[in-house]
Amino acid sequence: MVIDFTDAVVLYGNYPALAGATLQVQRGEIVLLQGPNGAGKSTVLRLCAGLVPLARGRASVLGHDVAADREAIRRRVGLLGHANGLFLDLTARENLTFWSNMVGASRSECDEAMDRMGLTGALGDRRVVSLSAGQKRRVALASLVVRRAELWLLDEPHTSLDERGRDELDAVLREAATSGATIVLASHEVERARTLSSRVVTVTGGRVAS
Repeated sequence: MVIDFTDAVVLYGNYPALAGATLQVQRGEIVLLQGPNGAGKSTVLRLCAGLVPLARGRASVLGHDVAADREAIRRRVGLLGHANGLFLDLTARENLTFWSNMVGASRSECDEAMDRMGLTGALGDRRVVSLSAGQKRRVALASLVVRRAELWLLDEPHTSLDERGRDELDAVLREAATSGATIVLASHEVERARTLSSRVVTVTGGRVAS
């Protein structure tokens, strides 16, 4: 079991962002989290990434107890939220090189990730600050590929991408799942995401409804 939550509660101050969520995800699944804004989808992803503390209930990710060992979880997951998390003063290639050095990926793996996300030619040598919103998203996704994450956590991953970029991303996610990675994504592009996903989970009121 990659994700195993039972009655998980996450508090932001006194507000229950998750109010007793129960969720199980198996290795190799692509799971779509759907639900209205404020339902708790992003909090599910952040709890899976070990970025928020568990207030009550039980939660484990990749065999690690979220309440006791969040640091170990962070080393094995890749989270892409609304912010791209890039070094704006570095080039696209330098951003990927940073992550490749962190995980021991090769230069050829960086090149392949850049090629898959359309970051070819001079585009890879431009500073990220000068790129368009869609190009920045491509760099962030390529960085995630290079990180070799076992669990991919994606919050609106298709944002700012054109149709070709969205198709390229879907192909990368399917390949990652086939190779054994597990993917959980939140998306308002429900029709596209449903086609991509092996299972749909509805989050509402801080609980998993299905």
